[in-house]
Amino acid sequence: MSNKQMVSRVENDRVLVLERVFDAPRDLVFSMFKEPEHLKHWWGPRGWELPVCTVDFRPGGAWHFCMKCVDPNQGEFYGMESWGKAIYKEINEPKSIVYMDYFSDSEGNINENMPSTEITMEFIDLGGQTKLVSRAEYASAESLKTVMDMGMLQGITETWDRLEERLQKSK
Repeated sequence: MSNKQMVSRVENDRVLVLERVFDAPRDLVFSMFKEPEHLKHWWGPRGWELPVCTVDFRPGGAWHFCMKCVDPNQGEFYGMESWGKAIYKEINEPKSIVYMDYFSDSEGNINENMPSTEITMEFIDLGGQTKLVSRAEYASAESLKTVMDMGMLQGITETWDRLEERLQKSK
């Protein structure tokens, strides 16, 4: 397996762990998650853009965004919007970010009917490369199954592919 591939596993039925090595220094990889100008270029699956992306990068701050499908080949998804909101809990630059991830509306109101997730992103310095480890903890096994059934794993794989492409352009 090449180091470019994402490795995923589930722990305790409700924690999704994703790992991938990126061919870029840790500070640069970390900045991709911090700066709206970077996030706009890679966050979301292929064919989706971020027309709205506001970031208040501090503990207690929020990241509010809209993903919009701009690819006519994606059929019923074309033109669809998906709003999300992250509330930062801990930031240890450039080592880790912990945040609560929610589905929201355009006003930033959290959708209580959809699963929320506590996400811990760990950035491990491999000397010129960076291992990114994401731990997404769901309230229940059912919540994790809900997002997996929505195609989340493919979406994250494409998102991290786009991150690698953005890193190569930014180096």
